[in-house]
Amino acid sequence: MRILTVNPGSGSLRLHVVDGEDVVDSAEIGKRPADATEDVQSFVDGLKVDMVAYRLVHGGSALVSPSVVDAGVREAIAAAKSLAPEHVPNTEALLEQLTGLLPDVPHVVCPDTAFHHGLPEVARTYPLPARWRERWDLRRYGFHGHSFAWAVRRAAELLSRPAAGLNLLVAHLSGGSSVCAVSGGRSVDTSMGFTPLEGTMMAKRSGSVDPGMLLWLLREGHVALDELEDGLYHHSGLLGLSGTSDDTRELVKDSRAGDVRAQFAMAVFEHRARREIAAVAASLDHVDALVLTGDIGWDQPEVAEAIARGLGVLGFQGGLSSERAKDAVISDREARIPVLTVRSREELSLASAAADAVRSGPAS
Repeated sequence: MRILTVNPGSGSLRLHVVDGEDVVDSAEIGKRPADATEDVQSFVDGLKVDMVAYRLVHGGSALVSPSVVDAGVREAIAAAKSLAPEHVPNTEALLEQLTGLLPDVPHVVCPDTAFHHGLPEVARTYPLPARWRERWDLRRYGFHGHSFAWAVRRAAELLSRPAAGLNLLVAHLSGGSSVCAVSGGRSVDTSMGFTPLEGTMMAKRSGSVDPGMLLWLLREGHVALDELEDGLYHHSGLLGLSGTSDDTRELVKDSRAGDVRAQFAMAVFEHRARREIAAVAASLDHVDALVLTGDIGWDQPEVAEAIARGLGVLGFQGGLSSERAKDAVISDREARIPVLTVRSREELSLASAAADAVRSGPAS
């Protein structure tokens, strides 16, 4: 079965043709999806696939599992746009384009939030007035579900243990970053919440900051609402602290050259990642492994080392391997709790989820 997977970010787009667990064609388009219409059309021209799978960052309260697209699914996507305005509109636009270009195959949206749908009530509930929570369904949704699902699968394989018997801490570190505690293959706590802005510091996003500070900025007239939103989403994180770059590869290089601001940005990023990992660890009764994934988690050994070395209180230690040729256990063989690195393969997780959705029939 050949499946086209569509993975839109806020400023880029990844397309893969997956056959089984092999990627037979791919394109990484370094443009905002809204500006990639011609690139998408060129990629699918003459393409023969059995279905199309879309990564949907936020499914809201209505889309809680991979769903074959129909009128109801389209309405649910439209309703979720305000929850992740950097991402969901991109998926909606690509769905519109590709259903026109490939009208004879099933189209399936696969929410990142589905992986976290079963979060325990104590982990998903915000301590807000009941009337707010009930009226607007304010809760922790969680994100990066497809990356987490793949990381859990690969960790089980690398450790030669069934996922159902593992307690894992998983950190997806990339342009957007979040961490997750997984027990028995299920998400039991995660750092991102109602939107993809909460949690650990990211490339351009702030992660969690004091809401009282934001209220103060607004109330005192120091920033307008649009400016506040733009600053939190596009000018914070690594970029905001370094003043030069949101790319850890560049910042590590600059750090080695003595750039104090780059050094500080990386130190804060690593501190915030450790802090969130330690926080979700409180939802597990023991930890079997730490799994690092995402572009930074997979391909930035310096970050992996800093995170593991700084989590001695949880039983981890440094001295990790810097080899990144394949998914692997990168901690010492004698380490009490192993550290793993897994390349994020969202396209394979998307393809599997879409195929399962089609086999089981339309979403009810």
